[in-house]
Amino acid sequence: MTQRLSFYLGRLLIYGLLTFFALVMTFPFIYMISTSLKTSNDVFRVPPRLLPYTTEQREYNGELKNVFIFSLDGVNTEMVPTGERVQFGFFTAQERINVDAPRQSVVDVQVPIDTAVETGDSITLKKSDGSDVTFPLYEVTAPNGETVRLPLAFRGALSRFVALDNPDVTLFANERTSETSEYVDPQWSNYNAVLDLDLDRALINTSLVTVLVVAGQLITSVFGGYAFSRVEFRGRDSLFLVYLGSIMIPFVVLIIPMYRLMVILGWQNTLVSLIVPWIFTAYGTFLMRQFFIAIPKEIEEAALLDGCSRFRILWSVFVPLSTPAIATLAIFSFLYAWNSFLWPLLIIGEGNVDNHVLTLSLIRLSNAFADKPNMVLTGAAIAILPPMFVFVFAQRYFIEGVASSGVKG
Repeated sequence: MTQRLSFYLGRLLIYGLLTFFALVMTFPFIYMISTSLKTSNDVFRVPPRLLPYTTEQREYNGELKNVFIFSLDGVNTEMVPTGERVQFGFFTAQERINVDAPRQSVVDVQVPIDTAVETGDSITLKKSDGSDVTFPLYEVTAPNGETVRLPLAFRGALSRFVALDNPDVTLFANERTSETSEYVDPQWSNYNAVLDLDLDRALINTSLVTVLVVAGQLITSVFGGYAFSRVEFRGRDSLFLVYLGSIMIPFVVLIIPMYRLMVILGWQNTLVSLIVPWIFTAYGTFLMRQFFIAIPKEIEEAALLDGCSRFRILWSVFVPLSTPAIATLAIFSFLYAWNSFLWPLLIIGEGNVDNHVLTLSLIRLSNAFADKPNMVLTGAAIAILPPMFVFVFAQRYFIEGVASSGVKG
């Protein structure tokens, strides 16, 4: 019994730790999605909240007003501001006055300043720096109905509020610091607002570039991998090593030659410059070659005896057997093409808005909505969600490809 209990406790501890670290890892993504559905005011609320809230509004005298919650005789009451503001005086005992910051004093009585009677007397207190501060004395009516003589700590305007269910119930309070009535309300309109800022054009451009780059890399890698693994020709292995060695050349070394080539071809500031240079990939060729080598030669020889051409063998035999490797290459190509930033920034630039991809448009978005992080994170969500869905749906092929690529030869 003890051994069984230890087993279940160990399992519970393991699953608890895994769940905890999974939440830690996914929290930034969850917070990004949540913030993208918030209003600008809700983003800056302290303390922050995960769910998107919106202040409830009701109609009062033909206008929509924010609804506030006040506790009246222990009952939470919904009230709205009437729009009227009254100057109040805030009075307190001498010993409770915060001389250095009077507005932080403990208030004993607050009444409209025009209802308080000024006595003409005052008290003088010393601040921490040694300077004197004078507070006038007033006669005011305390909450118990007794008239008391208190110094005026500070003045301030308060808003009049009226109860929604009983217009005769009113009170005065600071509208800025009062509790509002809120409810969970995702702001899906944020996505429409972001897409209207030319992000829809960038999304189309990115999708077009990504699809063509992925298709190009798949085609060239499948043909190249088959040629290097099955077709015998002189210098094949040496050529493959040279081609594979190009992976070790840093991209920064290639930037200037590629840029010059694009200018000579007249492809600068066009989407074709984001597609053609990237449809060839040494990594993809290596990946497909390694997978094709693992396919038994007897299958290919049987197809040759049946009169199949090289192309027919590749299309009907090798490609169906290489689904995991092709899916893995497609995922890697998709992520690279979708998230590409440096090359589009150099060859397209920030000024050519019509040919922007998502990574470039996000720069403009962050500048346009520098004071609205909810809109910036909405744009980030639009850029992140498609690759995430692609990875989730192709996860099975991705794991199979990783397990089988690079280890067979």
